[in-house]
Amino acid sequence: MLEALRENGFCIVPDVLEPSRVAEVRERLLAAAEASERRGVPTRMPALDPNAHNIRVFHLLELNAIFRELIRHPQALALVQGLLGDDFLISNFTANIALPGSGSMALHSDQALVVPEPWLAPWSMNIIWCLDDLHEGNGATRYLPDSHRITSLDELPADARSRLAAFTAPAGSIIAMDGRVWHTSGANITAHEERALLFGYYSVDFLRPQVNWNAVLSPEVQAELDADMRRWLGLEVAANFRTGGALLARNLGQGPG
Repeated sequence: MLEALRENGFCIVPDVLEPSRVAEVRERLLAAAEASERRGVPTRMPALDPNAHNIRVFHLLELNAIFRELIRHPQALALVQGLLGDDFLISNFTANIALPGSGSMALHSDQALVVPEPWLAPWSMNIIWCLDDLHEGNGATRYLPDSHRITSLDELPADARSRLAAFTAPAGSIIAMDGRVWHTSGANITAHEERALLFGYYSVDFLRPQVNWNAVLSPEVQAELDADMRRWLGLEVAANFRTGGALLARNLGQGPG
């Protein structure tokens, strides 16, 4: 799978969650959307979506423990560490439920949103959790094949949207996607199907995360986190200093310390 991720810019891993677990996560997601609204964090984003048929849920790690389990799932972390290395940060964790009639958002690359060109290496990636069967008709994520090789905006084809392909995966799968892949949400043209996806976004640890977890996570949630989660969320004092310090020491010909 890791070889496919590096070569193609993505890979699909089926059967990561069994059906009963998928149903449980989906139920918690719907409850999280309601909790988000009660907390004053809207679940509709006119700046991102062309209509109100997309439900977006932010701050998942704060809203339910099940999402704190998924973001560190062993099969997900194996792909993250394989592509980004051991020193990574959890940059964001969100959800997008495409209801029937939802439209497509703008074409973008997640890495291009946080890093200026040139994009020469994978410095970020997504783990996409499929909570429904994913296909073109219900708004599957659409991607530009081989676009993880694009290094600057002027290399993006003018007809990029006409070249897009849709991911297809059964519920319970994860899709690992290089952060340089240009993609967009698809339009849900079905009459009754919903398409729920979770997006775990990870980055190398010298990039500032999209979310300030110190501000988002309550003291109660932070108290439950172990040392690994605190490190991955950048909650410790050193934050992203570890890799830089080790690299500096090597370049100076010095040992640790």
